[in-house]
Amino acid sequence: MSAPTSSMAEDRQRLRLDVSGAVQGVGFRPFVHRLATSEGLGGFVRNTGAGVSLEIEGPAQAIERFLDRLDAEIAPPAAIHARQLHRLSVREERAFAIVASASDGECSALVMPDLATCAACLAELLDPADRRYRYPFTTCMHCGPRYSIIEAVPYDRHRTTMRRFAMCTRCRDEYEDPASRRFHAETNACPDCGPQLALWNRQGEVVATAHQALLQVADALRRGDIVALKGLGGFQLLVDARNEAAVRRLRERKARPGKPFALMVPSLGEARAIAQIGHGEEQRLVSGAAPIVLLRASPAPTSIAPGVAPANPLLGIMLPYTPLHHLLMHELGFPLVATSGNRGEEPIVIDEAQALARLDGLADSFLVHDRPILHRVDDSVVRLIAGQETVLRRARGYAPLSLDAPAISAPLLALGGHQKNTVALGVNGRIVLGPHVGDLGDAETRAAYASSVEDLLQLYRVQPQAVACDRHPDYYSTRLAEGFGLPVRRVPHHLAHVLAGMLDNGLDGPVLGVAWDGNGYGDDGTLWGGEFIVVDEAGYRRVAQLWPFRLPGGEVAMREPRRAALGALHAVFGEAALSMDALAPVASLAPAERPVLARMLARGVNAPATSSAGRLFDAVASILGLCQKASFEGEAAMAVEFAATRAESAVSLPTPTVSEAGDACLVDWRPMLAAIVEAHRAGVPAEALAAAFHEALAGAIVAMAMRVGQPRVLLTGGCFQNARLTERSVQRLRDASLIPYWHHRIPPNDGGLAAGQIAFAAGFPTEERD
Repeated sequence: MSAPTSSMAEDRQRLRLDVSGAVQGVGFRPFVHRLATSEGLGGFVRNTGAGVSLEIEGPAQAIERFLDRLDAEIAPPAAIHARQLHRLSVREERAFAIVASASDGECSALVMPDLATCAACLAELLDPADRRYRYPFTTCMHCGPRYSIIEAVPYDRHRTTMRRFAMCTRCRDEYEDPASRRFHAETNACPDCGPQLALWNRQGEVVATAHQALLQVADALRRGDIVALKGLGGFQLLVDARNEAAVRRLRERKARPGKPFALMVPSLGEARAIAQIGHGEEQRLVSGAAPIVLLRASPAPTSIAPGVAPANPLLGIMLPYTPLHHLLMHELGFPLVATSGNRGEEPIVIDEAQALARLDGLADSFLVHDRPILHRVDDSVVRLIAGQETVLRRARGYAPLSLDAPAISAPLLALGGHQKNTVALGVNGRIVLGPHVGDLGDAETRAAYASSVEDLLQLYRVQPQAVACDRHPDYYSTRLAEGFGLPVRRVPHHLAHVLAGMLDNGLDGPVLGVAWDGNGYGDDGTLWGGEFIVVDEAGYRRVAQLWPFRLPGGEVAMREPRRAALGALHAVFGEAALSMDALAPVASLAPAERPVLARMLARGVNAPATSSAGRLFDAVASILGLCQKASFEGEAAMAVEFAATRAESAVSLPTPTVSEAGDACLVDWRPMLAAIVEAHRAGVPAEALAAAFHEALAGAIVAMAMRVGQPRVLLTGGCFQNARLTERSVQRLRDASLIPYWHHRIPPNDGGLAAGQIAFAAGFPTEERD
């Protein structure tokens, strides 16, 4: 944007520029200071509750050059989303300064995610001649904690947990030096004035401090001990990833029999030695977000214990992202399991005193520090799907996420669902999606969840005027919404998935949303999960769903794929299904179980009907002998996906057919399942049938889109974490001259529900129509 000009090029002007976007905690004020000084302009720049405000004064041409350079030279992660320009009276101000923040007025500034250690800080960390040599809390303007330590905006040191550490003279000199990359770096510290490291035993007694603490932890890990490390956004549990006995011990203590563990490796070269890494995946690994990236394991990664990711061709790998991690990995030189510091589905621990109690009997020692963590932030998980990044767990490095939503005027709060919960806030034309909280099944996670809601409201200093939640009446998040004493917007689960995907892709209607997941509360009170929903300017309408079948045992069936299989087989073969002894789900039953399950299916007692695509994946996993009982959510569906990737031969299955059924169509998968059973009995390999199953489902999506006549098709819901299903659907849609969309920034699973709920509450066209 060019400045106003006058007839005389040297006429002095003064302008105020109010900027919003990613402009706090990313070096934006020092950047503005350097530009203004280089152009000989006077004025000032400061943080505000809404972003950054600056005033510049000088010759018109210099101001015009400054504004052009502001756009051309700004470097990520800094970004300007909006600006307002105002003409002011000249004050004859010649110097330019960074001044104290203004904390009054609206509070809508973007809070930046935590950033991985930059190359310059890493070089200092490993340089024996540098005063920050081996200092595990080295940061600068370009890296270090942000969201995990902030108490309020504007982002200033005294509004973070760093306020307890007074800068020494040398750090203060850096902070005030425009030539330093620590100029106004709010986390600036050194060994003389900053946070300190300590090693505790299981009784909380200090065993060692500073670098000696790290060296002793390295020795403990070499011995096969389990170490609890206080990281950036919470505790992690570490163990030698090469040591099968140590990994097995961690599984036993954590009660996590089969779910894969994440790995931290010393370098990109080490990652290449154990996994296949494409260019896009490498970019994510070395990015400032430094997430866990799901990568295909090398054919024989002998340096990794089999127990790290049993029966799984993928490895979740991340690089060191804090100075503490870099120092530890530099000392060890081998991969570590680095998993969340918690038990079961509890939230990660963020306080060292809590760690002693909640990780008692799990960790052998505790590597801690005295910089408080205010907001817990787990490690993010991403996967490249159809050549593009899809965030599966949005947390460290990615959260909070801010999205444009011009329709939002009054503050709104959305409380998400029950699993993979996240919270969202709608304020001043934006949606802020908080970090992953987890499943709300236990008291500890519910307490952390309630705290995350309060934290978000306090951070932005807003009082919501309405609360959005899932329609499920028994979700803890729904009950919490009802306790606010505010208007409650109950959002259909699968519509929220579609709206979240539309936000993610910047879509208005019309669009056909294919919302497939494990389950969600349907508008008719039944369990949905295989829905086709059209959203347009007039509202939304469910146009089809997968053929429903019963789940004997209800919630138990969600943990036992064999029960989903019995329900699906009963939908195809009737009572004869319980006599198919050659099939794995039937063969796995004890004699006493058969008549009980048969009665459930025949009478519909404790056997709710579902249209869930996720449960259909469970059924196929069981029929093909891949998984009868699941130890973690998604295990059976993952087994089907992984089997499909191993297929050496191609077979075909009938594409599910579409038939009219009242207000919505039914997509009938029963002939396809009957063909799977017949082929499996005939000895067709499970891998070939798993691949054909994916292909048939992709064909059903295309058929439904053609029938509806909607060329824009959005794939959403937890089933589209499955790369094969998504990629085959995308390709088949493109082959049919249709336009596919899928998730990128907002998770396709229930971690994205809160964003869709905000869109619904803000008045997105959400009237249900005939």
